[in-house]
Amino acid sequence: MLILDTFRLSLALSAPWRRASGTKLETVPLMRVAIPHWQGRVSPVLDTAGRCLLVDVVDGGEVGRQDIELSGQTPQLRGRCITGLGADVLICGAISRPLLSTLRSADVDVRPHVCGEIETILAALIDGRLEDDTFLMPGCCGRRRQGQGRRHRGGRCRESRD
Repeated sequence: MLILDTFRLSLALSAPWRRASGTKLETVPLMRVAIPHWQGRVSPVLDTAGRCLLVDVVDGGEVGRQDIELSGQTPQLRGRCITGLGADVLICGAISRPLLSTLRSADVDVRPHVCGEIETILAALIDGRLEDDTFLMPGCCGRRRQGQGRRHRGGRCRESRD
């Protein structure tokens, strides 16, 4: 039943959002943001998160939200669950490479290594401040893009060559 409800929600919200502009209906791009969460904060590990907040944003304003139960034990199944929700952007804490690969191959903009309260993180995304080091998970060094950031070796940071 949850899968069917999720599918219906995905279909209902996946089309561009429309609003009245004078006497015309104007199509406005919809950004669907998925944030796995735990106790009001971004879940520290996406691979084990039980719930995901799905927020629809249009013109910098929230137009809807839904709390979804995540399913799928393997990275591929969990990735399908998230992409089935129609997420354009996924904000998460730690993420395994197989799950990251699954999501990126489905054209989801994955923003890993983020921590903080959900409402603060959502506001930072809308304001263009999500890349601030304020939201970087503890223990992360440098910018957060896997394969593009820094890695630890022997207690030091070095630029990744991936």
